[in-house]
Amino acid sequence: MEYTINVNGQLLDLQRPLVMGILNATPDSFYEVSRMRSGEDAARRAIQIISEGGTIIDIGACSTRPGSEPVGEDEEMSRLRVALSAVRDVLPDAIISVDTFRSSVAQMAIEEFHVAIINDVSASEEMMRLSASKGVPYILMSSESDFRQALMFFSEKVQRMREMGQKDIILDPGFGFGKTLQQNYELMSQLDKLQVLDLPFLVGISRKSMIWKFLGTTPNDALSGTTVLNAIALQKGASILRVHDVKVAVDVVKMVSAVG
Repeated sequence: MEYTINVNGQLLDLQRPLVMGILNATPDSFYEVSRMRSGEDAARRAIQIISEGGTIIDIGACSTRPGSEPVGEDEEMSRLRVALSAVRDVLPDAIISVDTFRSSVAQMAIEEFHVAIINDVSASEEMMRLSASKGVPYILMSSESDFRQALMFFSEKVQRMREMGQKDIILDPGFGFGKTLQQNYELMSQLDKLQVLDLPFLVGISRKSMIWKFLGTTPNDALSGTTVLNAIALQKGASILRVHDVKVAVDVVKMVSAVG
């Protein structure tokens, strides 16, 4: 499908799938290797994401993994300012998305650091309204466990956002959120049906428990499973892969695109 989104006044073409690299400005991400503890760490990670072929840098400063205890708003803002300042110093024109469920944090990131995309797990009215008012693309995530319910959820929220004036919406089926292991795989099997909504969708399954629990390993040993599922997601129409391992994902995009 041919999709474009407006990022900071320029059209980003999603006809060829893109890779979004994860930058965790947190000390408690489920995947220990991804934890960035300083501005210098964040800058190095951002450079790595871009140099390995990533297009979008997704920066989060408050873990949203199921069962985690969110840090306070002030701490999240402080962590984000450090990471965003460091990344902007080395990559002033990079396309950055902010991974947060707090509208105040998203507003700060947009206004102070020209963050181009909001990546939100909450689907809150306040966050949707903020993205529309700022003209910033919004990643809408569903925690619904059943595919039919997810379609209904997306349809309702998309209509609401259109009424707010939002033009650029990216769907995220929310692998790992509100779903059992089996439900995650059932969702993957039906992923292509999301195309009925005529919107781009993002898949974020990188090293998640749906992979390493299924294989009986750990997040550190979940790259092979991640790669297989990312290839399947692309074949089913995914426009963006959100990953820890950028170069591998970029290669997957190339290989799947070559097959057609």
